Amino acid sequence: MYVNKFGRLMFGLYSRNTAAVCGVVQAQRAGGRSGFSWTAVCRQRTLWLRRSASLESQHHTVPCHMSARSASHSTVDPDEVRKFQSLASKWWDERGEFAALHAMNDLRVPFIRDNLLNEHRLGHPGKPLAGLRILDVGCGGGLLTEPLGRLGADVLGIDPVGDSIGTAQVHTAFDPDLRQRVSYRACTLEDLSEEEEHGGGRYDAVVASEVVEHLADLETFAFCCGHVLKPGGSLFITTLNKTNLSYALAIVAAEQLLRIVPSGTHDWEKFISPVDLERLLESNGFSVQSIQGMLYNPVSGAWSWTNSTAINYALHAVKAREDPHTEQAEESTADTHS
Repeated sequence: MYVNKFGRLMFGLYSRNTAAVCGVVQAQRAGGRSGFSWTAVCRQRTLWLRRSASLESQHHTVPCHMSARSASHSTVDPDEVRKFQSLASKWWDERGEFAALHAMNDLRVPFIRDNLLNEHRLGHPGKPLAGLRILDVGCGGGLLTEPLGRLGADVLGIDPVGDSIGTAQVHTAFDPDLRQRVSYRACTLEDLSEEEEHGGGRYDAVVASEVVEHLADLETFAFCCGHVLKPGGSLFITTLNKTNLSYALAIVAAEQLLRIVPSGTHDWEKFISPVDLERLLESNGFSVQSIQGMLYNPVSGAWSWTNSTAINYALHAVKAREDPHTEQAEESTADTHS
């Protein structure tokens, strides 16, 4: 019953304006097609947000242009680590908690491949990404790391959850071809960034798929991505928008009703809009090339591209070929000497 209801909600409401969602769902409920009040969910969420805003206005410990997570200087949230520690053995169960991530490969692998081919004009039949070095941040059990390795890229997957890295290593060991190109490390992005002496970068691309909504500090994340990337390197992100619709579908429906993902997997406060993410990346020397909405169908278990970014979206950005901070320093030095 819930699956059918959710399917109708996805395809009946998704294309409409987010601000009108509550009214539309209320009309559906009045028609007797649902026993669950989505209007109540929206109303409750709105009241909660107002209370949160009121509390923020009374406490000035963090400036309004900063989130609490951007003050930590570490991308790792201990609560998130504990959460994924308990799921570390389940990464390769295609019908389990990570089924939606397995299915997402049908979109995100071609998205990464095609954009990299446009940037680098490579010509390796059968291994189109051969010669490229890719960093998979928050790789988990290697669900995306392995397909990128099969495309010919040299891929390093990193994750702070050691047991997830162990699962990834065991799974990769069964494929002799992958052992030559795919490796894993239990570490954080900032750990890896510290190994880069001058920020010239070793990687042609950094991938962070379904990761940023679990991080403690996006400022540190963006800085470190730029630090490990080569000039002109690509950054690929898939994540969730911060809208009432994403709360209703990604948390209430997907976690609490349909159990598509474990309850508590997501924290809506960590979701980020495409506009805010683009602003963050541009302030760290990136140029956003494309943003594309994604839609999950819980009935078929498949993902598809959509024009709306109201729930899930994919982003491709490119690091500036010249470090803007270096350029500013050089200009200041030149002005001093003149």
